Amino acid sequence: MSGQVGSHPDGSPEPDPEAQIRLAFDNLLQVLDAAGCSFLDVIDVNLYLVDPPNLLEKVWKVLPSYWGQAPYPSLTAVGVTWLSGFIFEIKVIARLPSSQA
Repeated sequence: MSGQVGSHPDGSPEPDPEAQIRLAFDNLLQVLDAAGCSFLDVIDVNLYLVDPPNLLEKVWKVLPSYWGQAPYPSLTAVGVTWLSGFIFEIKVIARLPSSQA
């Protein structure tokens, strides 16, 4: 599914870094819910981080509250220089539950 960022309903970025990461996960959860999926259906994750050394630590704090404990799906983290005003984006591939196929 398309990448999700920590945007408010008006499209503006959440200014607090950890809150922006949580909001991106919340936004992703809404998309997963709409497709009849959950984080347990996610099989591949791509993270895009403007400041990887500092943000990855914050991501690891947030991740368990959405996925529970490890093991987590395959994850690729990529450092980027620009995300149009955001510091973090998450993009996933999820399998549809068998009843949705």
